[in-house]
Amino acid sequence: MTPAVDSVAVPPRGHRVRQTIEQLRERILGGEWPVGGRIPTEPQLVAALGVGRNTVREAVRALVHAGVLECRQGSGTYVVSTDELAPVVARRLTDDRMTEVIEVRRAFEVEAARLAALRRTPEDLAALDGALAVREAAWRSGRVDEFVEADAALHTVVVAAAHNAMLAELYASVGAALRSTVAQAMGETLTPERYVDHDRLVEAIRAGDPQRAAIEAGAFLEGPAGA
Repeated sequence: MTPAVDSVAVPPRGHRVRQTIEQLRERILGGEWPVGGRIPTEPQLVAALGVGRNTVREAVRALVHAGVLECRQGSGTYVVSTDELAPVVARRLTDDRMTEVIEVRRAFEVEAARLAALRRTPEDLAALDGALAVREAAWRSGRVDEFVEADAALHTVVVAAAHNAMLAELYASVGAALRSTVAQAMGETLTPERYVDHDRLVEAIRAGDPQRAAIEAGAFLEGPAGA
């Protein structure tokens, strides 16, 4: 989700700070500074943005507070998210809230599947087939981490096929929490009883059957794996 400028606390004197925050955000969202990468040093930012050191410092501090940047002692400042909602969700995610996370998954994924059945394009169907094949291969590999990522990727493709930008942004914001529900359900080993077949979900979307797609999307979230 594209962050809103007003969601970050800015010092009262901070018109220049606000502009600097927006400039930093634009470079992050534009991919100049990718997630996991280090942003330029403070003197480099001062030179590049044409503002004072204090302005840069306050803008960076605001984005650190928002969960977009992270300062690492002796190493620099790194991009940890392009989305301010994702860190908030991650901080609120605890084992005793997993039921709530699954309920949120159901709200997003059932509606996404219904819309995908109505709006999917040939390109969407090809992407779904590819993501489903990767998910199956990941299961056969026996690697839990690989399967969790592949499962999340398939659900993300379903959401993309719904062609609702706001839904896609919100879903991306809670992606880490959604992966956690799958990882927790799978445990340390992939076992046959935890396998959930998603072929029927993809076929319902392919058939353009919104009711069946919604039922399939909701059904596996009732099961033990929640995948």
